[in-house]
Amino acid sequence: MIVITGATGQLGQHVIASLLKTVPANTIVAAVRNPAKAASLAAQGVQVRQADYNDGASLDAAFQGASKILLISSSEVGQRAQQHQNVIDAAKRAGVALLAYTSVLRADTTPLGLAAEHVITEAAIRASSLPFSFLRNGWYLENHTEHLAPVLEHGVVLGAAQDGRFSSAARRDYADAAAAVLTSEAPQAIYELAGDDSYTLNDYAAEVARQSGKQIVYKDLPQADFKAALVSVGVPDGVAEMLADSDAGTAKGGLEEHGQQLSTLIKRPTTTLAEAVKAALAK
Repeated sequence: MIVITGATGQLGQHVIASLLKTVPANTIVAAVRNPAKAASLAAQGVQVRQADYNDGASLDAAFQGASKILLISSSEVGQRAQQHQNVIDAAKRAGVALLAYTSVLRADTTPLGLAAEHVITEAAIRASSLPFSFLRNGWYLENHTEHLAPVLEHGVVLGAAQDGRFSSAARRDYADAAAAVLTSEAPQAIYELAGDDSYTLNDYAAEVARQSGKQIVYKDLPQADFKAALVSVGVPDGVAEMLADSDAGTAKGGLEEHGQQLSTLIKRPTTTLAEAVKAALAK
């Protein structure tokens, strides 16, 4: 039995869709905070169990009978270390054969500030003595392409990444990797996962311009100014801080990776920037 935490999130849904291609639905557990949001998964035969990262008893119930667990990192930045510890403790009580965790690319050496809670979680998983796999995911293409509306409206991509390169892949690519690891007989301990190709935000602006027929440019800002711009359009302060810091980390090489472990794992090329922009413009 394979348990996916955060299963109604964007990544979690893709992971379950990928698993359903190779394993019976009734051997998959969607552990979710609100089961009502998982009706579509239940309709496919997936077991839906209530689980809250802040509630150890709910995690124990959700993990009953589990052989493998995918801990999808919490979205609550600042609270994740304790939430993840609760999951780790419950996984240990369940005696699982594998705890997989969605971490961040080169968590132990990256200049990105968002890695701090991932580093704490990785250390806690190691300390648990559970068999583990760290899925160190790079940047998602959707982090850029899901926000095309203001780019198209104003003709500008804002950022603070300078000429730093993003080796991004689509959520579906990372999800397929997670499914591959969860169904592997001998998964690796650490995977550094990123797209086959990389791009700068200048490249991104040029690709949007090419496909949309609009004039789009990239405007590089100081980190603090980029954060302020994000806050001014309604991005929560903590998220804006994380995004601005991630751009600054990208300028230092934090999100560039050429090892191609992701495409090797999923046995196909990763989604390209051009494909992601095309899909976003079609919505």
